Amino acid sequence: MIPACIHHLTTQPAWLLFLSFIGFLSFLKHSISILKWVFITFLRPPKDLKKYGSWALVTGATDGIGKAFAYQLARKGLNLILVSRNYNKLRTVSKEIQADFPYTQIKIIPLDFSGNISAGVRLIEEEIKGLDVGILINNVGITYPSAMYFHEVDEKVWMNIVKVNLEGTTMVTKAVLPGMIQRKRGAIVNIGSGAAIVVPSHPLFTIYAATKAYIDKLSKSLDVEYKHNGIDVQCQVPLYVATKMVSKVAAIERSSLFIPLADDYAGAAVHQIGYEARCTPYWAHSLQWCFARLLPEALLDSWRLSIGIQRRGQVIA
Repeated sequence: MIPACIHHLTTQPAWLLFLSFIGFLSFLKHSISILKWVFITFLRPPKDLKKYGSWALVTGATDGIGKAFAYQLARKGLNLILVSRNYNKLRTVSKEIQADFPYTQIKIIPLDFSGNISAGVRLIEEEIKGLDVGILINNVGITYPSAMYFHEVDEKVWMNIVKVNLEGTTMVTKAVLPGMIQRKRGAIVNIGSGAAIVVPSHPLFTIYAATKAYIDKLSKSLDVEYKHNGIDVQCQVPLYVATKMVSKVAAIERSSLFIPLADDYAGAAVHQIGYEARCTPYWAHSLQWCFARLLPEALLDSWRLSIGIQRRGQVIA
């Protein structure tokens, strides 16, 4: 005698059984994706960053995400090479970090990425000779002084954005990479942006978004090129973080659930170093990215354009 449950299944239309099976597979796929996200975001242990080397170099290290990265890396026991434009700020940040981590060795290199990058990079090459530089954080970056249509952007403004965001990251990476190749280990973290990756377009900040798209492609390609050398290259993709640059351009006055402080972002970011070639380290940002994927591109484009138009005239002091 056929069991009732099997008899019931055999009497169902084939199309209904097929749809039920597809629904089960979809449920299983989404369940696995959720479990994977929970593991990566909250449970996966961070790598021992000192295995990459005893020194870390951070660009744009005197403010925002760069400064927060420097603190987090010092907390992990790494010595620091801090690179930024303002020498006095570099000295101040260096003293602050050493007050909290007295055994951390710190070198400072003043470099204006909108100026003579070649001379500055040669200085970096000289300063890192003989040092076990295992981690590079390419954080330096600038954006528009305010939201602008493409034709309104002054030539000097957009050329500086290209120079700092694109040339700066490329040249510093090229300076540090040979030592990593020789030692067969290293981690390079390039700070991208949701403006280039999470949303399909970023109108009124077009050139900034385009330079960050370059950072994403550069990172992925370098990761494939040098993985066999023991070098992990990663593009980290933050959305809004409560930093000086973001607060002035985006009119964000305080942190919130989806807009973390730089320290909170960097704390999550160091946990992801050495893993995926592209990641969104902060948990709330990754949720926003997930929701954005569900929306039609035309809707996201319209939304970003309306935000850009609202922000026109909000000039950075």
